[in-house]
Amino acid sequence: MIERCLNSNNPQYKNYGGRGITVVPEWTGSFDAFLSCIGSIPSDGKRYTLDRIDNNKNYEPGNVRWADQVTQANNKRNS
Repeated sequence: MIERCLNSNNPQYKNYGGRGITVVPEWTGSFDAFLSCIGSIPSDGKRYTLDRIDNNKNYEPGNVRWADQVTQANNKRNS
């Protein structure tokens, strides 16, 4: 998340930071702050990744969740 949004050398930067997607400063400076807001990744055996609910908004409280592969695949800009 942080690398894709803040590191212009990251291969995915163009799809994140390059189009203005940011991470709230509280999360860039503290994993604990991120974890207290989002919670631990679910441990039900599925594979989860970090997902922005609204792909045009930032990584911020209320717009980030753990999503399984099906949810993630259906929540893309081209869907």
